[in-house]
Amino acid sequence: MVEGRTAQGPPARTTCTSNGPALADDHSPASWRIALPHTTAAVPIARALVRTALTDIGSTADTDTAELLTAELVANAVEHTAGHDPIELVIELLPTLCQVEVRDSSPVPPYDLTDPAADSAPDPWQEHGRGLLLIRTLSSSCGHRPTASGKAVWFTLSAPADR
Repeated sequence: MVEGRTAQGPPARTTCTSNGPALADDHSPASWRIALPHTTAAVPIARALVRTALTDIGSTADTDTAELLTAELVANAVEHTAGHDPIELVIELLPTLCQVEVRDSSPVPPYDLTDPAADSAPDPWQEHGRGLLLIRTLSSSCGHRPTASGKAVWFTLSAPADR
């Protein structure tokens, strides 16, 4: 399922709330809501969707970073959520802002996304454990919130001021 809508208007200011990022003005961003399969095939699909969305709107947000962080969120949802329920990808874009949210059916929050332990540096010899660090480090903001059917994990990217 793909839903999209576009609206014109100036870029909105991003603020973070306990329920996730909120666009601070009344202008609607371009947005997409996509149900992805609960398989690893969802990862390249999500990357392509984010890349296409950013390109279509002419956003100056870093496409490579948006793709990488989206892939991390989707891969985590596939790996750490039991069952076969679809994973929902929600993309909201303005020319200077990219907000991506991944929703899954597990109510368990990511353990160290917004409140990492001081000694939680990833083990350089392990294959896993760097995704949430990348999201925390490379995004403008990130977080998670409960939903009626599980949780949503999100990040925002702001475009560089000098672009």
